[in-house]
Amino acid sequence: MQPRPDWDDHAWMGVCLVQARRAAARGEVPVGAIVVQGGRVIGRGYNLRESDDDPTAHAEIVALREAARRLGHWRVLDSTLYVTLEPCVMCAGALVNARVTRLVYGCADPKAGAVESLYAVPTDGRLNHRLSVTAGVRATECAAVLRDFFRARRRRRL
Repeated sequence: MQPRPDWDDHAWMGVCLVQARRAAARGEVPVGAIVVQGGRVIGRGYNLRESDDDPTAHAEIVALREAARRLGHWRVLDSTLYVTLEPCVMCAGALVNARVTRLVYGCADPKAGAVESLYAVPTDGRLNHRLSVTAGVRATECAAVLRDFFRARRRRRL
């Protein structure tokens, strides 16, 4: 399915959910992310920490790296990052450093979320860049993907 430029947040989050399911199929925690600029996807990612033995291989970082490579610059200006789970401190900081314009996420992460749950990194006025944030887009679906993954993992251990 090819995304269209006129898609809304709901539709773009659907693309993230596809990425999250790819992560789950690899045994990774199912978080998916995309970077959209000018109505097109310029970066895609899903968690690869286990596969790559890389603690920084979160979905957001993978998507940001691809977007920056595609743009030929570390500034990922005039873009929106969509992700199924509220970003952690590392990822929220990367969004600020990459100068992403907007963040849209699915479900909250009460244990590690650095956007609204525990911290407010993207909107902290002390930093040199701030992002607008839209939370809760398809939150129930995003949470279900995570819940189903961990439920299946627990069953395998029994």
